[in-house]
Amino acid sequence: MTVMETRTAPAEGHYTISEVAAATGLTAHTLRWYERIGLMPHIDRSHTGQRRYRDRDLRWLTLLGKLRRTGMPVADMVRYAELVRAGDHTFAERQDLLEQTRRDVRARIAELQDTLAVLDHKIGSYAVARTEAAVSADVAAGPRAT
Repeated sequence: MTVMETRTAPAEGHYTISEVAAATGLTAHTLRWYERIGLMPHIDRSHTGQRRYRDRDLRWLTLLGKLRRTGMPVADMVRYAELVRAGDHTFAERQDLLEQTRRDVRARIAELQDTLAVLDHKIGSYAVARTEAAVSADVAAGPRAT
C-alpha cells in the first residue's frame, strides 16, 4: 500500500507538494523542477497559489519514475511529455521512443547478467578454495584424539 493510499484524502484527490514528495520520494525541489522543464506543466493551484496535485499527476509521476529508472535521459522524458500533450496523433512517435528505451534497458540487462555470471564464477572459486584449504589444514593437523 502506498502512502497516498493510506492517507485520508479529500474527495477531489488533491495533494500538497509535501504530500506528493512524501509519497513519491521526490523532493519538493525536484517536483518544482519537473514543472519548470515541462514534465509537469499543468499543476493546479489553490486560491493562495499552492500547488494541488491530483491523482492523475501521481500516476504521471509514477510513470516518470519508471522512465528515470530505465536510464531515459531527462530530455527524452520531456520530449515524451510533449508528445503526450500533443495528442493521439503522436502514438507512433511515443511508441518509437519507448521501444528505443526498451532496447537500451535490454542491453543493460544483458550487461548485468554477464557481470553477474563473472561474480558467480568468482564466488564459486572462493568457495572451492576455502573448502580445499580447510581440508588441507585438517590433513596437515593429522589424526585427532577422540
